[in-house]
Amino acid sequence: MKKGAPKTVDEYFAAVPEPARTTLEKVRAVIRSVVPAETTEVISYQIPMFKYLGGLVAIAAFKEHCSFFPMNAGLIAEFKDELKGYKTAKGTIRFPADQPMPAALIKKFVKARIAQNEARKKKPASPAPTARKRRTS
Repeated sequence: MKKGAPKTVDEYFAAVPEPARTTLEKVRAVIRSVVPAETTEVISYQIPMFKYLGGLVAIAAFKEHCSFFPMNAGLIAEFKDELKGYKTAKGTIRFPADQPMPAALIKKFVKARIAQNEARKKKPASPAPTARKRRTS
């Protein structure tokens, strides 16, 4: 990647060398195909992130691989059988720079994250604590 932090997702992609750029563009297209229209793409922590009712997923290119960040470590554990053959860490799924993850798997993660964010948003807010009156004797 070129030096200097990207300010936009397009700047980020422009700085990614091949074959990782094409790979991430494919992943980006799959993500875009399932996210709600209100979803935005931003640069966060110097990588592309999709936001819908909070952080949704992120993607990035590195020297030796690309990564998909589902932003929920529990999903990596939940889908561990489908992730055989991929290197994973607490919040990251690594895949070859020249081979995107399968579209069906990406969609599964993104849909799960959408559902999580929507469920979190629908939870009723806790009532504000009421002020206690001081007792006077």
